[in-house]
Amino acid sequence: MSADLKQLAGQLRLKALELYKMANAGHIGCSLSCMDLMIGSLVRQKRPTESFILSKGHAAASLYTCLNYLGEISDETLLTFYQNGTTLPAHPAPNKHAGIPFATGSLGHGLPIATGIANANRLMGQDDLTFVLMSDGETNEGTTWEALHFAVANRLDRLVVLVDRNRLQGFGYTEDILGDSAAPHKFEAIGADVTEIDGHDIPLIIATIDTLRDRRDGRPKVVVANTVKGKGVSYMENRMEWHYLPMSADLYEQAREEVLQAYPQP
Repeated sequence: MSADLKQLAGQLRLKALELYKMANAGHIGCSLSCMDLMIGSLVRQKRPTESFILSKGHAAASLYTCLNYLGEISDETLLTFYQNGTTLPAHPAPNKHAGIPFATGSLGHGLPIATGIANANRLMGQDDLTFVLMSDGETNEGTTWEALHFAVANRLDRLVVLVDRNRLQGFGYTEDILGDSAAPHKFEAIGADVTEIDGHDIPLIIATIDTLRDRRDGRPKVVVANTVKGKGVSYMENRMEWHYLPMSADLYEQAREEVLQAYPQP
């Protein structure tokens, strides 16, 4: 990974950790697992006329930090995260920021929304990509598969579905809940164009989207990204409890030190 991308991955992780510490809030691990996917898609690949939907709304801090980096959310507004009257609540809320067109977080809704946007673009003859970043736990939801069937039937090859496959959800390992419902072959069986990648390899994420952008084969694109919950902070990695827990002052300092060591800043 180039030095600038590694610095960015660390910079945005540090910002997200700061927000969570100030708010004394949880949902940290799931934000860290998808941060690199968000950098590769929202920050580096999404064009101004294209849409990005964060379906796994509990990772809102990652979205907010990326939109802040892009200049769509001011530094002053970012500091109101989780506070009374904020436009940046625990799950994304619509109608306040251009980069947040829909409320998400009730899982299983982001893909249907993105599918509708992609279909509208098709009907209007527009070539824009529609990105949706969803959790692997959301593949437990029937709405996910209904939307994907619709996307296949309507040949929505401008739809790019990014699945954050960290293998943990709210009550345990995904394998132990309903099985590996985000396995690549399940998307392939429906008729999607499926690519499996390392979800922390930002150059690979960028290159994959470049390739899919040029692939006009009538099939919706599904990128199954294998990730680590809590990526970058050793005591959070692959630990279900960091779906929920806030950080103490000592744990926050440890998290900062580990991120700075893994992602050196200038």
